[in-house]
Amino acid sequence: MSEARSFTHVCEALERLTQMDRPQARGTVRLALKEAGIDAASVTPREMAVVVGKILPAELAARGVAAPEAICRELEASLSKLPREQAAQTPESVFGRLASGASKP
Repeated sequence: MSEARSFTHVCEALERLTQMDRPQARGTVRLALKEAGIDAASVTPREMAVVVGKILPAELAARGVAAPEAICRELEASLSKLPREQAAQTPESVFGRLASGASKP
């Protein structure tokens, strides 16, 4: 399964900043994304920053992670330095462009 750079970035940072191992960090971030209705394969840095700021602190606290708000602030700051990723093209966006006569996203 393909994953967005922002997803991988947050998971790896959680491993460094907490006592979580790789499966715990990835599972926690996936649960936060699921609550937001966002897929790990297509999450942009901006979307991930919102999830990190709004949802992830509670997920970390539920797992006994100390200072979840401080960790999430650090994650948000690091996400702002990632290059922008293009959102995945949906069938609706492709057909919308075709209907309008535009050929590029």
